[in-house]
Amino acid sequence: MNLPIRPRKLLVAASLLIFIAHFAVAEGTRTWEQSKFEDLIKGTGQGVAIRSNGGLELAPAFKALSTTPSTYIWAIAADQGGNLYAATGAPARIYRITPGGESSVIFEPQELQVQSLVVDKSGVIYAATNPDGKIYRIEHRKTADASKATPGKPPATDASWSATPYFDPATKYIWDLLLDDAGNLYAATGDHGEIFRVTPKGEHSVLFKSDEAHIRVLALDPKGNLIAGSDGSGLVYRISPAGEGFVLYSAPKKEITALAIDAAGNIYAAGAGEKRPGAAPTPGFAPMVMPAPTQAPAAGQATITITNVTPIPQPAAGIPTPAMGATGGSEIYRIAPDGSPSRLWTSREDLVYALAFDQRGHLLAGTGNRGHIFSITGDDNFTDLVKASATQVTAFANAPSGGLYVSTSNLGKVFLLGPAVESEGSYESDVFDAHIFSRWGRVEMRSAGKIEMFTRSGNVDNPDRNWSPWKRVDLLKDAAVSVPPARFIQWKTLLHAAEVAPRLDSVLLNYLPQNVAPDFDEVTVQAGVRYLSLPKPADSGGSAGANQPHFDQPPPTTHDSDSIGVRWTVHDDNDDQMVYSVYYRGDGETRWLLLKDQLTDKFYSFDASLLPDGGYTVKVVASDGPSHSPDQALTAERESARFEVDTTAPQIENLTASVQGSEIHVGFRALDSFSAIKRAEYSVDAGDWQFVEPVGQLSDSKTESYDFRVAIPSDPAMPTPAKAIAAGQLEHVIVVRVYDRYDNMSSAKTVVRGK
Repeated sequence: MNLPIRPRKLLVAASLLIFIAHFAVAEGTRTWEQSKFEDLIKGTGQGVAIRSNGGLELAPAFKALSTTPSTYIWAIAADQGGNLYAATGAPARIYRITPGGESSVIFEPQELQVQSLVVDKSGVIYAATNPDGKIYRIEHRKTADASKATPGKPPATDASWSATPYFDPATKYIWDLLLDDAGNLYAATGDHGEIFRVTPKGEHSVLFKSDEAHIRVLALDPKGNLIAGSDGSGLVYRISPAGEGFVLYSAPKKEITALAIDAAGNIYAAGAGEKRPGAAPTPGFAPMVMPAPTQAPAAGQATITITNVTPIPQPAAGIPTPAMGATGGSEIYRIAPDGSPSRLWTSREDLVYALAFDQRGHLLAGTGNRGHIFSITGDDNFTDLVKASATQVTAFANAPSGGLYVSTSNLGKVFLLGPAVESEGSYESDVFDAHIFSRWGRVEMRSAGKIEMFTRSGNVDNPDRNWSPWKRVDLLKDAAVSVPPARFIQWKTLLHAAEVAPRLDSVLLNYLPQNVAPDFDEVTVQAGVRYLSLPKPADSGGSAGANQPHFDQPPPTTHDSDSIGVRWTVHDDNDDQMVYSVYYRGDGETRWLLLKDQLTDKFYSFDASLLPDGGYTVKVVASDGPSHSPDQALTAERESARFEVDTTAPQIENLTASVQGSEIHVGFRALDSFSAIKRAEYSVDAGDWQFVEPVGQLSDSKTESYDFRVAIPSDPAMPTPAKAIAAGQLEHVIVVRVYDRYDNMSSAKTVVRGK
């Protein structure tokens, strides 16, 4: 079943790099602006929510209610008095937590964890345990009677509560429990993908059998149908009271981790885990080991998500846990009452463990493994509400006065969310690196309500290492920043609840980097190369240095023996526009002569014949003048390694040839004005060229002599070559050519005739 896909990204991860020129216009005052979600999420907030469309606002009130000794809280439920019950693991217990935060243990089974629980209208608790567990009925006795306490229970267990086995489904796992208005209890189980129904009289039966290995979560729609989510193929079922099942949706993800249904009948389903293409429904289940407990970060500290790390087995090691082993993030799907599905929200970093609605009807998603709660109000419209001091947000339950109880794992805690907003919130931005020592100017803000702004600066990237103290920005005066000039800066804001709800949409900071000179990496000179000009960006206006690309694109080249190519690499920490001048100087000379100025490319080619044969050095001067006034512009220069120019061919002198018997005796001298003779060759009667060594064999001088003999080519029409020459009936053409070190070549010829 295909979705009408409307991609909604929580953190946009652009995998396609479009390599087009990003042109630098780095002149004078610069700005640093923060308004987008992906920028603001890098900061640290306390009592502040971040909107997906950018900006900050006060978050719902979020306070810790209780911290349990258990590592994991898998489910929570509240009774009509607002008391909360928490199903936990490591150790397996049920805690009763009053609205005031007082906690007591009311149940401690022999199994390794309490996976799920529900509370009926009379306050009776039904709790499911794993693995190989049962469903227990837990009741509060009006009068505590310690003599009726279960033998072997620790004194910490409240003896006024009794627990009795209620139903044993004889299955490996019990994942979720649900009560309907008639008091029927439903249990979602695995390994066999069964849903059991237990009536108020205790009669039980299999309501539905799936071909999936696990039914993970349950919900009830307004018409009394059971909605169920599976693990294996990520199916969402609608099951009638008669047990007739229909697949509403097959999600792209492997596991349905949470369900929620609004009053209009829209079904919201969270999916996690990568589904293998073409995989059949899972016949069994590979246990997912729980992540290791983590130390809760101190207030104000950032957390780091580490993935692909082998988890440390816990006391409950080997027990499969919902979504804990999933990778690839989560998605939330909306299935309309007519059955049409759509993707509402997606994140590559966060795993959704729980869904619920707040008092305004907004969908809330509790996630890990960063402990965030998101409010999702529409397609591509969400708010990062709070960050819990725990790794996973695992469950929600209704609290008195319209708020919500929130449970977490790693650490096992309970919080109270809303319904009111925080009276004050604070937010510290990410540290901004200007890369250069800079002066800080005014702050420009788009905001509403009562907001305070502070800044601090420093010259190391860690603000805790001797930065300046926070300085308040006078927003009613000129909003000038009064911190010392430095390389790094950070801003902080305080939002105060008032008649007008505070919100901060954007912060823009003006700054002026100190100008620094350009810095050369190298200058290279290559003979026989001509660089071809790159196409100029449009709308450059013809000004030098305008719209220079922010990266060095290698220029195209062509071989040209009469050309010399100069190329350089240079960078400017200010990201300024630059122009270049190229000079040359010969050996023994003191004056630099200009070849070309006002260059914007980082290369230049010129005709080698412009320079007499000899040794030379090139100098390139870079100026950031196009980005600065004349009195502020800076230059830098770099010289190349010495190179040689030789465009003159060697000369051939005293070429002689004579017949001596059956051979031709040849001699000549080659000389060059600048470089050594590289090689010499000869040809007789337009035959193939033959290499010849100089006298002494070693060719390492500007003057070389050659003396060699070559056999007279035979002619079948004559009795002997010598007689033919003597009779004047035959002649031969001798051609020689020589090359210098730079492959300049000259040639000469002579003719041998009969006497």
